[in-house]
Amino acid sequence: MAIGFITMQARTAHDAVPLRNVLVTVLDDEQNPVYEMRTDENGETGSVPLETVDKRFSLNQDFLGTPFVSYNVQAQADGFNSVYVSNIPVYDGESAVLPLMLTPMQEQQGREVQTQIQVGAPAVSMTGERRQEGTTQGETSYVLRQVVIPNPITVHLGTPASSASNVQVTFSDYVKNVASSEIYPTWPEAALRANIYAIITFALNRVYTEWYRSKAYNFDITNSTAYDQAFVYGRPIYDSISRIVDQIFNEYVRRKGQNAPYFTSFCNGTTATCQGLSQWGTVTLANQGKTPLSILRAYYPNDIEIAKTNIMTNMLSSYPGTPLRTGSRGLDVQTIQTYLNRIRRNYPAIPTITDEPGFFGESTRAAVTRFQSIFNLASDGIVGKSTWYKISMLYTAVTRLAELDSEGNTLGIGTVPPSSVLRQGSAGQDVITLQYLLNVISEYYPGIPAPVQDGIFGSGTKQAVVAFQQRMGLVPDGIVGRDTWNSLYETWRGINQNVPHPGPSPSPLPSPNPGNVINYTVSSGDTLWLLANRYGTTVDAIKRLNGLTSDNLNIGQVLQIPVSQTQQYITYTVRPGDTLWFLANRYGTTVDAIKRLNGLRSDNLSIGQVLRIPV
Repeated sequence: MAIGFITMQARTAHDAVPLRNVLVTVLDDEQNPVYEMRTDENGETGSVPLETVDKRFSLNQDFLGTPFVSYNVQAQADGFNSVYVSNIPVYDGESAVLPLMLTPMQEQQGREVQTQIQVGAPAVSMTGERRQEGTTQGETSYVLRQVVIPNPITVHLGTPASSASNVQVTFSDYVKNVASSEIYPTWPEAALRANIYAIITFALNRVYTEWYRSKAYNFDITNSTAYDQAFVYGRPIYDSISRIVDQIFNEYVRRKGQNAPYFTSFCNGTTATCQGLSQWGTVTLANQGKTPLSILRAYYPNDIEIAKTNIMTNMLSSYPGTPLRTGSRGLDVQTIQTYLNRIRRNYPAIPTITDEPGFFGESTRAAVTRFQSIFNLASDGIVGKSTWYKISMLYTAVTRLAELDSEGNTLGIGTVPPSSVLRQGSAGQDVITLQYLLNVISEYYPGIPAPVQDGIFGSGTKQAVVAFQQRMGLVPDGIVGRDTWNSLYETWRGINQNVPHPGPSPSPLPSPNPGNVINYTVSSGDTLWLLANRYGTTVDAIKRLNGLTSDNLNIGQVLQIPVSQTQQYITYTVRPGDTLWFLANRYGTTVDAIKRLNGLRSDNLSIGQVLRIPV
């Protein structure tokens, strides 16, 4: 019996926040449940084995049936909109990772909305025409001087002139998605590599020539197979493809003596023919023992070569050029240690680094290895190119997310939107506030681009505003008036309430009496250490009272917290987005109780206000 495997990963904000205790259901093509499970502290399920058909059918271009079995996955979590991914191909002997991108419900949303993603068969099995057009090496219409990796790359989810939305993803994730959407992952490695080189180079050609940007489009490439290459946002990625992309994502095809990426057009070579690469033809050549480069030369000029670029846009730092491993020393090691220690706050399964700064010792190796296992990289404990960039990308995501508190307070986001009306050409502090809100929201709504926070309302900010208005059902005029401001603040507050925050600092309290307890429902971001500090007790006391054998907590889990006989309240400093209703639910009390204890006559709160919360 043929078996394939899928691992589900529930995360949000570009992987910055893992979502544990998400209910994941795997269903067959008749909607019968096959598995039901919950995600762990890294937002993952285990690897799920699923029945499928024999691998040999996906290696035969004359096979007229379906060389895989399709399954469906549904993900649900309290406080988040659900996700349903349908028609997921499962291949014999192949493992896949399915990202489940849950977004938090907005404060006044009422009920959840389900995001539906349809994966389906890869493009190689389709019969549609491919009429890819591009700039050849004899033309000089390109604008860029150097070949760069666009990080992120902006993908338009439709034909060029359509009103479809844009999404931004890292370049390596884009290539993995396209390869998983274009071809069968069961193909020989030489065929996979040849196709992936063509996919990488095609995308870099679009960027290098500014094919769409020069035509006043606000994206780099589309997901239309008629014009570009397949891309299914939110689809699973196959390990055989992921492993290769991690090795070669910054390598591309060019002609000798030239710098520009060659226009590597392609088609399946059976139902659709073209002047470029034949996808099925690469399988035949790979079975003949051809190398990836010789396969490419069978379809493109004989003087093509594989080149490399180390220039990546929007990255914090560049790969040092040589792998970091046990015994390495220097600033590059310290950089990775700093990044991993920050990432660990969101992914506590990564062990603490205790080595001296700048020295790659055993604790650094252990942290690197665990990071690699969490993010599906080769778990060798060595920081090579793929691991370096993944760590950098995650660090970017988690530190930007942290601005929900620090940057929000600095900008004075408050709870009341500005009264100004902003449009293209506006400038000043309110524009910075607008840009900040859009940047935070873009982390949770990938179709909304993140504008530069420069205080100037330019075309990039207008594009982000229009995308937000379209997503929220507002008039997409690019003008920020009362309705758009209110919607921005409601969306921001909803996000802020679902992001893990450090707990409030409690007032000093007497030693607790174990006989006096309260019930507490675990929320996202809670840890035993935070709860112990919040309620003036100890981690051991909580564990003993609840019979816990580990420090792991699950969202929704009800704990008994020991408190002092004399303890009446904790103190809490109001954060951006807080409401009395939210605080009452978080701390197991009522709005009226908080208002009585603090002498409040209204529900209005101010950032920085100190409240007493009854326990």
